[in-house]
Amino acid sequence: MIVVGLTVVVLVLLLAVLVQARRLRRLGQRLDGITRNSDGRSLEAILDAHLDKVYAVASELDELSARSAILEANGRRAIQRIGFVRFNPFEDTGGNQSFALAMTDLAGDGFIVSSLHSRTGTRLYAKAVVAGRSDAALSAEEGEALRQALATPVGRPTGGSPGRRDRAGAAV
Repeated sequence: MIVVGLTVVVLVLLLAVLVQARRLRRLGQRLDGITRNSDGRSLEAILDAHLDKVYAVASELDELSARSAILEANGRRAIQRIGFVRFNPFEDTGGNQSFALAMTDLAGDGFIVSSLHSRTGTRLYAKAVVAGRSDAALSAEEGEALRQALATPVGRPTGGSPGRRDRAGAAV
């Protein structure tokens, strides 16, 4: 009876040894996966190297965040909104050679350039725009160009869509 009991205990212990050996082999495989390409370094050295990489990436991320904030602040002051109107101010000239071009930043600060083309010459005019308004009187075409510029959604392309027409019906 004692022999049978000892045999059972030995078999249970043998089964426990096999289970532990299997778990140890799995643990060894996981450790090999972690330390792959480690050139024989200790696990502590490998973890230190990984932590150094993590700190370097965190530092670079902080630097990129600061640079991104600067770029965003500068971007708000960049020309983002454009309005363009072609027109014919004089009956004796052909085509819509004259134009009004309004260019503003996000806050509506910018300028309007107008060109009046006649048979005898072309004249250019520039007017400042602050907060979406000009101190100088605007022609109807300049006002329309400014309205177009201020109506341009931020972050969207400012170019004309296919089929878009100016006041005289010409394709823009």
